[in-house]
Amino acid sequence: MLVRLAEQKATGALLRDTGTLYLANGAVVHAESPATPGMESLLTGGGRLPVRIWQEAVEAAGADCRIARWLVDHHRLGAGELEISQLGAVYDAAFFVLAPSGGPSRFRHGVRHWFGSLRSVPVPALERETRRRRALLEALWPCPRLDTAPVVVRRGAVARLPPAPRRQAAVLDLADGVRTASVISGLLGRPAFHTLVDLRRLAARGYVETPVEAAAGPGPAVPWFRDIARDADDALLHRLRDALEHL
Repeated sequence: MLVRLAEQKATGALLRDTGTLYLANGAVVHAESPATPGMESLLTGGGRLPVRIWQEAVEAAGADCRIARWLVDHHRLGAGELEISQLGAVYDAAFFVLAPSGGPSRFRHGVRHWFGSLRSVPVPALERETRRRRALLEALWPCPRLDTAPVVVRRGAVARLPPAPRRQAAVLDLADGVRTASVISGLLGRPAFHTLVDLRRLAARGYVETPVEAAAGPGPAVPWFRDIARDADDALLHRLRDALEHL
């Protein structure tokens, strides 16, 4: 459906159970998903914009769907900085919106997003980036269940393993066995995909538990992967590979 809407140069909102893509003349101008922080969280939680300025922008321009333009015109954020932030939010949410889903999709013509837009993304570019991100996560640690399950720190891992890099350490600090990657992203004011990358790396190095995937077909659920964090030799080799990749 998305490809057809792009060919038709449609304007409106494509709604899925995983989120919404907003199009203008067949290109994506905004995206949102329950799995990702919205623009408010990314701008205020990330420290780029005071909450009072955000509220001022919403009151002044929200009804006209021109918040982005208001922030630039009133010199609250630079055009380039806001454009990068919004593009990051679009790619972040689209990763989840375009995930395989058994739910229905529907399109509402003429609908605009309340934030407004400074730049659009062609549909082929959005789909290509989404595929690249899925391949990256699979290469880091092939366990999609990590993306949605509560994050559980492996017992004794923090004391036993070398200190995690700062970004990953911030994720570990918020992992309480209840919070998911999406919740942690909102608390940190970071794009959700960045947190997924950190979690896959943390799981590969043995800092967090890897959820067990259910086996297909009848019978008891069994892991479809081998937990290398419990194999000392393989764990060492994995850490060496990661270290080499960061040189």
